[in-house]
Amino acid sequence: MGIADTSIAAAAAVFSGVAAFGAWKTANEANRTATSVAQIERDRWHTEMTPNVVLAVTNERGRPELLVRFDGPAPLGAIDVLELSIRDDRDRSNDQTLAGGATREERARTIWGPFRLSPHIDGADELGRSAKAFSLTHGEQRRFALESSWPPRWYEGVDGARRWESDFQSHALLRVWVVCHVEGHKPWKLTADLVTNGVTTEWVRAH
Repeated sequence: MGIADTSIAAAAAVFSGVAAFGAWKTANEANRTATSVAQIERDRWHTEMTPNVVLAVTNERGRPELLVRFDGPAPLGAIDVLELSIRDDRDRSNDQTLAGGATREERARTIWGPFRLSPHIDGADELGRSAKAFSLTHGEQRRFALESSWPPRWYEGVDGARRWESDFQSHALLRVWVVCHVEGHKPWKLTADLVTNGVTTEWVRAH
């Protein structure tokens, strides 16, 4: 093979390699775009399918209760597993030790809000922080007994009890976490802030 033939063959090989690389790059970019579009569509669908869970605090039966109802969307049919827990007024996990000597564990065991779930009733744990996981079908409702939160030991004496009532019970909102699990979907973690005064049931959608 002559020099000219060799040069032509080399040039053809380079061109072929460049073409192959270009084709690979184009295909790779197309795959990334398709993957991105598919993820956007999955996220949109996940948002559209967010369970419409509504909650309210009521005294209609002579004692405070938390009502939880699943109002849709109908295509979900049911929430397979719903995890319900009481939120604190704010994240206190990084609080420094208080002057009264409150430890991180003691703060974690305190319900910083107006109510807790009545311990060992309706599936509530011993602290009144969380309820045993349950399921809800479309249109179904669950009730949970509530009781006033307890002031921690560093709110001692009459003045302490008054401060606790002023800070965390009078006109305070009951804050809750709602985590929903439905087969075939990523979990949804929702929250709601509920008015606790009076006997009128005001439904609030978790979001």
